[in-house]
Parts: sequence; C-alpha cells; structure tokens
Amino acid sequence: MPAMNLIPVNGIVVSITPFGDDCCEQQVSIRTTEGINNFIVGPETYVQNNVRLRPGMNVTALYDSEQAVPLIYPPQYRAVFIGRRNPGEKVYAGYFDEALTSSDGSLQLNIDTSTSVVTANGQAFQCSPGGHTLIVYYSETTRSIPPQTTPRKIVVIC
Repeated sequence: MPAMNLIPVNGIVVSITPFGDDCCEQQVSIRTTEGINNFIVGPETYVQNNVRLRPGMNVTALYDSEQAVPLIYPPQYRAVFIGRRNPGEKVYAGYFDEALTSSDGSLQLNIDTSTSVVTANGQAFQCSPGGHTLIVYYSETTRSIPPQTTPRKIVVIC
C-alpha cells in the first residue's frame, strides 16, 4: 500500500447525493464545526462495517492529504474511509510501529482483551497490529508523552 497521510474530519452527515453519471459514487456532505465538507464515496472507499450512511449520522471521514483536490468551496475530498463515530470518541489513522507508537509520536496504544482488532473486511486480526496503518477508535488518553490509550477498536489496513 502506498504511503498515505490520512486526515480525519468529524461531523454529522447532512446529505447524500449521487455523484457522476455511473451511480457508483456518492457525494456525502458532512457538517463540521468549521462548515461543510464534501466527500466522494466510491467503490474503493472503506465504509466501516458496510453501514448504510444516513443524514444525521455522526461520522469520521478520512482523506489522503497527498492526493490532489479541486480548489472549490466547500472542499471536496475523495474519502479513503468513512464510519460511524460514537459521541465523545476520537478516531486516529496512521502508521504505528512495532511498539504501537504512531509515526508522528502523538499516540501510543495499549491493547487489552476488550480491544477489538479487525481487518478492513471485518475479520479478526490475530497478529500484532504494529507495523501497519491503523484506524484507531478511542476516548481517553493519559497525559504522558506520548499520550497512551486503550482503544475500543483497531482496524488494520493490510
């Protein structure tokens, strides 16, 4: 998988409309605290648990900041990932080393038996998730450097 710099956008789905002529892509408009962001969701987008997106749903969408985007307002990104987010929950996406520290040093993971570790297609991941790009769902962190958390769920992008 090529290196990606995934940027999360948290918000509420406002609308879902067809995008393009082939009906295989949709534009999902998300209201954030800064305004509206549009995401193109297509066949290559990972939709967590294959959930059907609906207006009013609290979601996190991730896009690759290395990809070109049109210079329009509101911004329009091609979604790499989109999924439901619980209230008060944070989502982090990025590469984690074998010690489960993010490549930017901003988060360290402590996995315990309550942490669900799955692949992008929902199968249980039986190995250590270190050395992969991960999508991490968590709520609280320690005040240490780097902050540590025991995530609710980890999605391993293989």
